[in-house]
Amino acid sequence: MIEQRRIYSVSEINDQIKGLLEKSFPLIWIAGEISNFRIPSSGHGYFTLKDARSQIAAVMFRTQLRNMKFDPEDGLSIVGLGRISVYEPRGTYQVILEYIEPKGIGALQIAYEQLKAKLAAEGLFEESRKKPLPFLPSRISVITSPTGAVIHDIIHVTARRFPGIPIEIVPVKVQGDGAVDDIEKAFHLLNDRNTSDVIILARGGGSLEDLQPFNSERVARAIFVSHIPVVSAVGHETDFTIADFVADLRAPTPSAAAELVSPSRDELVRRCSELTLKITSRTYRYIEQTKSRLLENTRRLIHPRRRIQDSRIRLDEVSARMVRAVMILMQQNRHLLILRSNTLLSASPRNQIQKSQVKLEQYNHNNLNYLKLYLSKNTARFRELAARLQALSPLAILSRGYSITRSVPKAVVIRDSNDVRVGQDLEILLARGALLCTVKRTLSDGKTDI
Repeated sequence: MIEQRRIYSVSEINDQIKGLLEKSFPLIWIAGEISNFRIPSSGHGYFTLKDARSQIAAVMFRTQLRNMKFDPEDGLSIVGLGRISVYEPRGTYQVILEYIEPKGIGALQIAYEQLKAKLAAEGLFEESRKKPLPFLPSRISVITSPTGAVIHDIIHVTARRFPGIPIEIVPVKVQGDGAVDDIEKAFHLLNDRNTSDVIILARGGGSLEDLQPFNSERVARAIFVSHIPVVSAVGHETDFTIADFVADLRAPTPSAAAELVSPSRDELVRRCSELTLKITSRTYRYIEQTKSRLLENTRRLIHPRRRIQDSRIRLDEVSARMVRAVMILMQQNRHLLILRSNTLLSASPRNQIQKSQVKLEQYNHNNLNYLKLYLSKNTARFRELAARLQALSPLAILSRGYSITRSVPKAVVIRDSNDVRVGQDLEILLARGALLCTVKRTLSDGKTDI
């Protein structure tokens, strides 16, 4: 009897193989390197998992991908938990992974490095985008847990350095589920209200998992878009989070953050005292120098009355010199006359003597007339010069009702109404005394008739 052949269809054999594989490998751990990673429109992740000798197709459904703490990428060595399955339409087998983690490094750490590189490439860490902290904030907002030592340290340090600065506590979860939502909402709330000058984001130290909310992209972007300066004070001095890189300033500890945002009142008082002393000293020195210059300029100035007196003295001196010159001339002529008379007498001709006497009398008469004319002309000239000097004297002008207007304190003579401004102090010099006035208005097109 011939044994009947068992003929399988393609679907049947693929189904049989699928059952055997899934039964033999219900849940396995597998290690390999990711290559050809892609996510089509379905949202599922497809890639090849390989080692030095072989490779296997792998898939992760979008639900598992969404819950991952890092992004799979080509060249990343992983360890994954999954099951072997057959894709019956093609007759190929693959590993369906439920969970993967980087091999040799934690998922949180690689997620941290990936997000750090991404945000750095976008420019979120650039120093040019950092906002300066206020010198003396009118209000400090602290996003942190309302319990624990962190908020107490911040309050204590701020009160010690500058008592009276209001501190607003915005309570949030700082780890675990809901922490990212709380922190993000806190930033939006403070920026919408816009009543704070600076924000401190703070929490104590912890593991990388404890600090995960401060390494999230949502918190990083909330810090970046904040128009209020942000100081990050997360963890210990050796802990660095994504928030530290995005914040306008990173403080090694919460206490250090309080030191950075609150100036020391004692130091400010000391500095103000030093500046007051410097200003007082410089002001006193400036006043003394100004007084010295004023006295020097006063000595150089000549009063109009003094100028007239000097002119009169010079006029008297010129008149005296002229009189002396005339007297000398007369003396010389007298000597000459005597000399000639002696000559005539020695010759003793009477006619000559008589003629000489006539000439002498005529000569004396002419000299006398010349002297009188000379004195008359020069006296008139002197009087004319004196009258001109008197007419040019500022005192003479002032005595006729005019005045001299000068600016205060530079004593610049004002000749145009456009040279002064409303409210400016002016000094008006009169024939007797002076007036100190304030300009109420100016009339650039006013009357000029006197």
